[in-house]
Amino acid sequence: MVLTAAAVLIGGVACSSSPDAPGSSGASGDDKAAAPEKFGPAGYRGLTLGMAKDAALAGGKLAPAPTSNLDGCADFSYVGGPAPDPARMKAEADAEAKAKDLNKKADELEADPEPKPGASAEESARSAEKSAKDTRLFADAALASAELAGKREERDKAFVAAGGASFGKEGLRELAAPSDAKTAEGIGAGSSLAELKAAYDAKGMKAGDNGRFQVPVDGKPDWIYEFTVNGEKVGSVSMINPKSKCS
Repeated sequence: MVLTAAAVLIGGVACSSSPDAPGSSGASGDDKAAAPEKFGPAGYRGLTLGMAKDAALAGGKLAPAPTSNLDGCADFSYVGGPAPDPARMKAEADAEAKAKDLNKKADELEADPEPKPGASAEESARSAEKSAKDTRLFADAALASAELAGKREERDKAFVAAGGASFGKEGLRELAAPSDAKTAEGIGAGSSLAELKAAYDAKGMKAGDNGRFQVPVDGKPDWIYEFTVNGEKVGSVSMINPKSKCS
């Protein structure tokens, strides 16, 4: 009887010490929560910096249709992200076409100006009328350029806020993090400005011409992180190659 009781006791201890036993502190490999994916030099969601658009779309992490084609860059949301807005895309295309047309005419006029008017009153009147038309053309071209710049700004803000991938002629040129993603240093949307500076000041972070904080991406020449900051909080995180052209 003593032997039997001891066997039962030993068996009970063995069972209770099993990693999968109720109340135990251990966990099997299948039960361990996967560590959150970091947004960084290795890319994100299978998207790697500089990869070809077709390869990226084949991975199934991006929506199949672009949300913008402005300037020849194709922007895509992650699956489940914002759908394309046909009205916004048409407005972008119209603004781009108008700016290109008017600036082309203004450039041609500037390169080949009209000869100076003659001395007669009729010639002077024609010259004055032509000068007024030219002035209107330059003004319209400047206004169209400003409108296009506004569309670019709207596009850029929407892209980094939602997250996604932007492709130029050389492949992926910008990768924007969704709101829940963080870098290896723990920085993401909602991080404080103090946390951002503590993580990246020592790595050479500076304010870029576009108003975003910029710092080189480790091991990726030509690539930089860009952080938008709203007040004292990080608004968005992206990685971009400024040398990559849209078209």
